[in-house]
Amino acid sequence: MTGVRRSSLSAPMLDHDGLDLESARRITYRIEQRFRYTYDTPVSALSQRLVIVPRPRHGDLYRRAHFLEISGARAEHRTRQDAHGNTVVRVTAAHVEREVEFRVVAVVERVRGDRLPLPAAALHDPALRAPTPLTAPDDRLRQLAADLVRAGGEPAEVAERICAAVYATMSYGFGTTNVLTTAAQALAGGIGVCQDYAHIMITLCRLAGLPARYVSGHLLGQGGTHAWVEVPVARDGSASALALDPCHGRRAHSGYVTVAVGRDYTDVAPTSGSYVGAPSGRLTGDRRVGVVALDIPAR
Repeated sequence: MTGVRRSSLSAPMLDHDGLDLESARRITYRIEQRFRYTYDTPVSALSQRLVIVPRPRHGDLYRRAHFLEISGARAEHRTRQDAHGNTVVRVTAAHVEREVEFRVVAVVERVRGDRLPLPAAALHDPALRAPTPLTAPDDRLRQLAADLVRAGGEPAEVAERICAAVYATMSYGFGTTNVLTTAAQALAGGIGVCQDYAHIMITLCRLAGLPARYVSGHLLGQGGTHAWVEVPVARDGSASALALDPCHGRRAHSGYVTVAVGRDYTDVAPTSGSYVGAPSGRLTGDRRVGVVALDIPAR
């Protein structure tokens, strides 16, 4: 780890609202995230899956440094990359007396123009085209997709139209959906959170013949983990990921920092797992994401 990267782990965060991120050649972000499980009685055989460490590289984003702390229980962990290239940490603990906490700090750098093309195979990847339990279509979704495709256009145009339609159709609100809510259920209710917007857009894209993947990450200025969609489109003999946020009805910009990608939320859930004991576990957490350095060329 270089001195610059080490210093970025503790450098103060800048006021991103006053920064011209789109003009920067390089942007350095720091992610601080914590999850704590608290139990009323001791539990055993804890097994936890964490997807909170950013991918080593995603597009023009590079993970430059990170560390993961586990406290509250004697635990073992191992890290691997899953089939989607995400960093997955598996944690096991034989015994947890009262609580266990997972904390990650990561430094991610965006290098403008340093794109990482997707393989052309991404355009035909069945994993990004087939429905999942959370993105299974119903008649209303099929009809909406048919209406959106009827206007024609290149894949990128269709994807943008779908993004705009989801934004216009849904209202944002907590409490009416959960992590098991399907795209069809969320659309029927007309209200949901970013996860629901993403699932609806993914379903419509796949019905329109477009590959689409779920993105989990962070949006500067937002309180919790965010979700948006990437649609692989053909570009110069390979493919490029068109990142769209249906929750805000726009393309993703430099305020978005990717952590993981998958077929739907299930692939990228920040924390999931099991234990043996009374069903009394409570999850709390917090996060801070901000810019700690940027390089803007002189005019």
